[in-house]
Amino acid sequence: MPATKLNGPSSPTLGPQRRLAHLIDLYERNFLLLERLLPELELPFDHAISRSDTDLPLHVITVERSPYTVELRLTYEFREPEGLRLAPDFWIKVYRDARVAEALHCTQRPPWLAQEGGAPEAGLYLDDQWSRNLMLARWLDYLLHHGHGFAHIDRPRRSASVAEMA
Repeated sequence: MPATKLNGPSSPTLGPQRRLAHLIDLYERNFLLLERLLPELELPFDHAISRSDTDLPLHVITVERSPYTVELRLTYEFREPEGLRLAPDFWIKVYRDARVAEALHCTQRPPWLAQEGGAPEAGLYLDDQWSRNLMLARWLDYLLHHGHGFAHIDRPRRSASVAEMA
């Protein structure tokens, strides 16, 4: 049996045959990249900004906290005459217990609504999830390459009483 090439047609990043297992691998990769960017995935802050010498300020905003998950936004802010524009504006759900991170929404693209009823819808769902989460993985790589991170930045901490209530 011939050896499979790393970037061959069955590769999760290049091949057309995308499977659920490949998507879960991508979620795991996104978690590891986010963990490098945000070592404290408990997010002891509601909003923080990472500054880089070679890139725009990166904003992370905590949307929702629960015992096993955290939902956050990761974005650049552009101030324009028409107002504030966020791009890319990733909404990410981090499952700390499963160690996966899923891009739920990006910029102004409407989220695909899952429907029961057969393989075409499942294929559309996988394709949509694949492209959004692959973009997240590539952007996280880019951010880390440019020195972004939230490990040692000045950021507002939640007070102890607020932290206990969450």
